[in-house]
Amino acid sequence: MIPIKSPAEIEKMRHAGAISAIVLDEVCRHVAAGVSTADLDDLTRDAMRRHGAESTTLGFRSEKRIFPGHGCFSINDEIVHGLPSKKKILAEGDIISIDLAMRVDGFVGDNTRTLTVGTVRAEVLHLIAVTQKALEAGINAAVSGNHVGHISAAIQRLADENGFGVVRELVGHGIGREMHEEPAVPNYGIAGYGPELRPGMTLAIEPMFTLGVPKIVVDPDGWTIRTADGKWSAHCEHTVLITDNLPEVLTLLKN
Repeated sequence: MIPIKSPAEIEKMRHAGAISAIVLDEVCRHVAAGVSTADLDDLTRDAMRRHGAESTTLGFRSEKRIFPGHGCFSINDEIVHGLPSKKKILAEGDIISIDLAMRVDGFVGDNTRTLTVGTVRAEVLHLIAVTQKALEAGINAAVSGNHVGHISAAIQRLADENGFGVVRELVGHGIGREMHEEPAVPNYGIAGYGPELRPGMTLAIEPMFTLGVPKIVVDPDGWTIRTADGKWSAHCEHTVLITDNLPEVLTLLKN
């Protein structure tokens, strides 16, 4: 069952999305060589408190494991769910994906950016740029009357055209009162397949591309997911509302 938000719920989703965008932007401004992911998590905690938000990752349960961070901080070959740690210190030439999901007044906004630390390799810059373009292509396909597969195919096309791997075990998702709702939104697929998009649906669209093979491995911590071949990965995400007209990006930072 895919939730369709009422007008009142959509307004709350807009507010949650706007706060999520502000918090992510504030944290991203502190990315620099010498900063640890624990430092970034502390900044995330403080920013969420200032803006009246509550992390939906802190305390999240998967089997018997409990996620310990206010956000996910994934460096280089880490794709998602990187744990905050004082031992993980950013260095010149690194990249980091910061994935923040938070609840505001009962509804969740979710967004991710991949950032560079100083000067990085050209192929990595290209990877990040294409992943961002794929997010935009997926959003543009999120039109009422289309299907989830239109989003998936638009994202996959950018990866295929540029020779990047598409992570298949990790997907986007519906979002609303809960961080994860129906439907699943894969980053690969065929246009026309999957559930039909209807006004009032809200989706977290989040392409994850790799420089090498898309196969994944999970660290012994049970959370951190990285590329099996050690090649780097990029991840971009927005929370999007399906409307009667063009899709509305709820986590777009307002100037």
